[in-house]
Amino acid sequence: MVTNDKPTGRFLTEKGKAEFEAAYEAAMKFLPPPLETKDIETAFGRVRIYRFTKEEHKGKEPLLLLPGRSSSTPMWEPNLPGLMKERPVYTLDLLGEPGMSCQTQPIRNAEDQASWLSEALSKVDVETVHLIGVSIGGWTAMNLARHAPSKVATISLLDPVLVFAPLSLKMMAASIPASVLIVPKFIREKMLSYISGGAKADDSEPIARLIESGMANYKISLPTPDLMSAEDLKNIHIPVLALMAEKSTMHNSQRAVQKGKTHVPNIQIENWPGASHAMNGEFPEEVNARILAFVDQHSDNELI
Repeated sequence: MVTNDKPTGRFLTEKGKAEFEAAYEAAMKFLPPPLETKDIETAFGRVRIYRFTKEEHKGKEPLLLLPGRSSSTPMWEPNLPGLMKERPVYTLDLLGEPGMSCQTQPIRNAEDQASWLSEALSKVDVETVHLIGVSIGGWTAMNLARHAPSKVATISLLDPVLVFAPLSLKMMAASIPASVLIVPKFIREKMLSYISGGAKADDSEPIARLIESGMANYKISLPTPDLMSAEDLKNIHIPVLALMAEKSTMHNSQRAVQKGKTHVPNIQIENWPGASHAMNGEFPEEVNARILAFVDQHSDNELI
């Protein structure tokens, strides 16, 4: 048993930790090899960060990719090669989620969530970054902009949760059994498939296997993300691109688009036709192109 006397995210057993790490290692093999791997110490734990880049792009402002719930760096496999063709790319595993980051202190509120990420960024050799966040990673990006925006150049959001709209009642109901560790594996796989618009989500797919292993073996102990208020959104002046999934099971995307247009001062927000919550994997080339064009609009491309 993996023991911890503080309310922090942790693997429940050594066997489960080993199972997850094996799935993580297998999934990482589908990514380009990182140029650098760092474990950055923060007040809330150790944050795993990877750097991917090509020599010709070293002077450009980098992208930083933030994954979704129970996900980690390997989930960016559909997008990473294309993004690397244009810019340096950093990825990290969210603190308190299953991954190679390790939470050591309780994270009690949204301010703490912003604090660990801000501290990690302060120890990366960059002036500014362009954040890209999917699902809860999108909330994490906007939460950083809400509380500690100094290093954020732009934010690109892929169907972010709890930024522009509350979770749907159906999604909240579906997530309850899947979050209980003793439920059968097929129920967790069924939920992953439901979130991904019916896509296959079993052991034959490395990313699905990794996410399911995290759900089964890791206990998250994080505060429930708060739905951002109109006042929160009005105070975020960083340029924001938000691609909402037309077929998202998470929320009402049409209402989310309307709220974003109404309250965020500098936003490009749209409903992506035919997309599910897993839009980064469904439309990788198109999503990459849209994000890169947006980033280019707001980048000075000077040497870092």
